[in-house]
Amino acid sequence: MDKRDVVILGAGAAGLFAGIEAARRGRSVLVIDHAAKAAGKIRISGGGRCNFTNLGIAPDRYLSDNPRFARSALSRYTQHDFIARMQGWGIAYHEKTLGQLFCDGKADQVIDALLRDLGAAGGELACGVSISDVSYNGRYIIATSRGVVSAEKLVVATGGRSIPKMGATGIGYDLARQFGLRIVATRAGLVPLTFSDALREEMASLAGLSLEAVVSSGKAAFREGLLFTHRGLSGPSILQISSYWREGETIRVDFMPGQDVAAKIAEVKRGAGGQITGNALAKLFPARLASQLASWAGTTGRIADLKAADLQRLAKTLGGFEISPMGTEGYRTAEVTLGGVDTRDLDAKTMEARGQPGLYFIGEVVDVTGWLGGYNFQWAWSSGWAAGQAV
Repeated sequence: MDKRDVVILGAGAAGLFAGIEAARRGRSVLVIDHAAKAAGKIRISGGGRCNFTNLGIAPDRYLSDNPRFARSALSRYTQHDFIARMQGWGIAYHEKTLGQLFCDGKADQVIDALLRDLGAAGGELACGVSISDVSYNGRYIIATSRGVVSAEKLVVATGGRSIPKMGATGIGYDLARQFGLRIVATRAGLVPLTFSDALREEMASLAGLSLEAVVSSGKAAFREGLLFTHRGLSGPSILQISSYWREGETIRVDFMPGQDVAAKIAEVKRGAGGQITGNALAKLFPARLASQLASWAGTTGRIADLKAADLQRLAKTLGGFEISPMGTEGYRTAEVTLGGVDTRDLDAKTMEARGQPGLYFIGEVVDVTGWLGGYNFQWAWSSGWAAGQAV
């Protein structure tokens, strides 16, 4: 039997980082992953350039049934700590928008650096290895496709259900339940929204069109890009709001963020009074969208003929159009999984399960989900670091 101090299930960002930190403390570490290569999500993130953290990291930019839970790990290993790690690796990076930091080159640089650090610290990585059983008898006994491994400490960094084509499974949740931990119901997050057949037909001519908008649901609002697709809506603002939106609710789209909508309409009316409304609005929007907005507002005649009630309805459509999504594209395209291992059953400082010694949960498998833009990678680094100091 292969005996280790620490076995980590999952060779993503959180698992590799925890492995590095534990191995640097002199622990015998084995990181196991069923995928053929480590860190698949790092490889594809940020269009292949890895949006590795965000300058604006703060606990209130994370969703959880216990919003305070992430505070300890995020404050003890911050974005600035990981930026220093990047600088130590000699990896060039840049700020894109809204504090998002990307590699200048390919994301593979980050993966290579993590693997080098793991190996240099004495940790071992085993990819293409599946898990068939985990039990506990004072030590964790892990039955794998390459044999049985025994460990004093077991760290679960298996991620969530998002992007199943990359091998995402629910094994982390199964292990949590096996050892008596609760699970907050999971759902797709940072995911495009879809609409009914009728609404998709209305939007068909808009597919591929993008613009900046403020999209809101409840108290949450994001001003970023919005993209019309053949299935519904996507783009950063939509991905962000998808984490807050629930089925049956509406979202609100302000197509003219930061502008006096009524004044803009009045200006257009003065300058193009003889035109039908859709053509007149082309001074403010792409022609395809202008026509559709006029149709949604029920103002398809000449803009000069619009009464006060018509103008109010048009202003509401441009500055606060309410729309009811049918659903999301689901885990297939979701960047993250909302919900997961209930933080009430974890120690916020160490990430260890309460009532089950030596069992830790880190990264996306935990009920902590960040905004789009590097927040989830920072949670991986921070939670992985916290567990790595404790195992």
